[in-house]
Amino acid sequence: MKKFGFELTSEEDVIIVNASISDHYKFKLALDTAATHCTIDSNVLYFAGYDLKNSKGEYEVETANGIILVERFDVEKLECLGIIKNDFEVQVYDFLAHGIISEYDGVIGLNFLKNNKFCIDIPNKEISIDLK
Repeated sequence: MKKFGFELTSEEDVIIVNASISDHYKFKLALDTAATHCTIDSNVLYFAGYDLKNSKGEYEVETANGIILVERFDVEKLECLGIIKNDFEVQVYDFLAHGIISEYDGVIGLNFLKNNKFCIDIPNKEISIDLK
């Protein structure tokens, strides 16, 4: 099991983890165990060198705040919490255009974590992952 620490300063905080696309663009994602898929801000993809015109299509996604329209992209390599996914599909949403400003650039969803056993130990501020 590999362990990763995280910070929580209040009960309203989210767990934020480090991520990277194709080993060169680093950003932060919120760990969201209620999210079925990874959603990344379109600016992350742009700065990682992706052409935003190359979407695989758009579709509606139900969120806690209602239904939103997202684009789908395959990223060459997504790494987070020691897990590496190649040719991995992510949902992409323009956070800034929709008034979303936060300290993280998207959410890591269960589709990314589904083949790994993981434990979120909130009292010790630690995530343990059984890497496969």
